[in-house]
Amino acid sequence: MHIDAIRKNAFAMPFTNPAFPPGPYRFVRREFFIITYRTDMDALRAVVPEPLEVVEPLVKYEFIRMPDSSGFGDYTESGQVIPVQLRTAKGLEKGNYTHAMYLNDHPPIAGGRELWGFPKKLASPKLEYQTDLLLGVLYYGKSPVANATMGFKHRALEPGPILDSIAQPNFLLKIIPHVDGTPRICELVRYHMTDVTLHGAWTGPVALDLHPHALAPVADLPVLKVESAVHYIADMTLALGTVEYDYLA
Repeated sequence: MHIDAIRKNAFAMPFTNPAFPPGPYRFVRREFFIITYRTDMDALRAVVPEPLEVVEPLVKYEFIRMPDSSGFGDYTESGQVIPVQLRTAKGLEKGNYTHAMYLNDHPPIAGGRELWGFPKKLASPKLEYQTDLLLGVLYYGKSPVANATMGFKHRALEPGPILDSIAQPNFLLKIIPHVDGTPRICELVRYHMTDVTLHGAWTGPVALDLHPHALAPVADLPVLKVESAVHYIADMTLALGTVEYDYLA
């Protein structure tokens, strides 16, 4: 294999059979169950990287069902997203920092980590309906990690705030080591969801329970008070990212 052919065709690992295809990555009827809860402010500051700033002691615990995603297949994920702000030349910009993600499908784990820097790990999340209940659960192996319930479509929500939230920038801490174990890439990455079509959004009575776990430590951001919940279904495209800050520069 010639050097020029390697340079021309290199996209992802493995070279001759990448774990995921090139984007864009379109999601059809992507289903979200997001619980916003109040937590410990010091615990949040300990995990959110500068130059991002934590404004309120809030966490969004998410369950996301993806039945039709280009190149990635049919899968579910669960994790924690933290509302943040970033000081830019144009002023304060609100966004979200993805702190933890657990999912049950290899291509989006590989692609998410290699392309954007999503903090993805293999686990067993589920988002499903039980008669009048929306249920989200996360298991790591046989151990329960998270359990969330909400009354099914008790009240419809206006689309405006949901679309505004989806339009906000999202931030990730991308780390790829060198062959000697030192960091080769260490960047704050920005990405956006685009081409959004919202099919509906609802809320209802909600409960969230997080369990301590050595390898899925979502309970390190403890639930002090559940503030709100939203369930919505939308089509959207996961756009490729840009580097916001290079920690090794």
